[in-house]
Amino acid sequence: MLRLAHLSDVHLGPLPDISYRELASKRITGYINWQRNRKANLHDHVIGLILDDIKAQAPDHIAVTGDLVNLALDAEVEFARQWLELVGPGDDVSVVPGNHDAYVPGALDKACRAWGDWMWGDGMDRPAHRGAFPYMRVRGNAALIGVSSARATAPFMASGYFGSTQARRLGRMLDEAKTKGLCRVIMIHHPPVRGAAPQHKRLFGIGRFKKVMEKHGAELVLHGHTHLPSLYWLDGRDGDVPVVGVAAAGQAVGGSKPAAQFNLIEIDGEPNAWTLNLQRRGLVADSDRIQHIVAQSLDAAERPQVQKLIASRSHAK
Repeated sequence: MLRLAHLSDVHLGPLPDISYRELASKRITGYINWQRNRKANLHDHVIGLILDDIKAQAPDHIAVTGDLVNLALDAEVEFARQWLELVGPGDDVSVVPGNHDAYVPGALDKACRAWGDWMWGDGMDRPAHRGAFPYMRVRGNAALIGVSSARATAPFMASGYFGSTQARRLGRMLDEAKTKGLCRVIMIHHPPVRGAAPQHKRLFGIGRFKKVMEKHGAELVLHGHTHLPSLYWLDGRDGDVPVVGVAAAGQAVGGSKPAAQFNLIEIDGEPNAWTLNLQRRGLVADSDRIQHIVAQSLDAAERPQVQKLIASRSHAK
């Protein structure tokens, strides 16, 4: 069995000193957003609580699905590298970038260089770079496949992109992992589901991703971006594929989005009979400690009950 922890949208703060030259770009809108909104709702203290509880759960591996930083300043990228060292060594932690990590042209290249230890696939013969995605790592009974949807966008846009080159490579990796009898887990920042994110934040290439699932299949997709603990399903070659989102790791209680959470997923079983169980842990109202929130099976046979459960919890909020 593999115990996999999943967190996303860390948005490490506070922002470092920023020059006028650095603000002369899309960063000016992000800086204003940070001062007006994110500064009040995203807290390092909360991230620390989440990380401490992850360590207490003793997962075999940790997946981080993007948005480690805010404006992709050089100092932020370096700070995120230091934070990743606290999370764990590169062999035990897998990272994919988010749109904030690629906030302006050139930022994603810097992030790949700085966070390469956490984004190198098994057998890669050159350092991580934006053209090296997807990458695949085999850990226990699972193949962890990191896809990049990150790209620099215009002001007021936060969209992602999944192109044909990644689609072809992802298909080959999924087939290889299935041949080896591994449970296939895809990590991506933007949700590859229509309607899961607003138009200005959507993933371009959702149809392409859907075709990969239909042709090659997978057992699980993990994503971030929406700051919501969500569950969707995609049609796959070997059956329905659960698509699991998570609340932002640094979100304080009382904001417009759910407070900080992480997912703990247990992967057991054997090829064609995998068992995936999801536990969500995080902050709840009037509390300063991480608690169990909900546990549920990711078995497609229980899909109607799971959807009903999530709908009722969302309505309660």
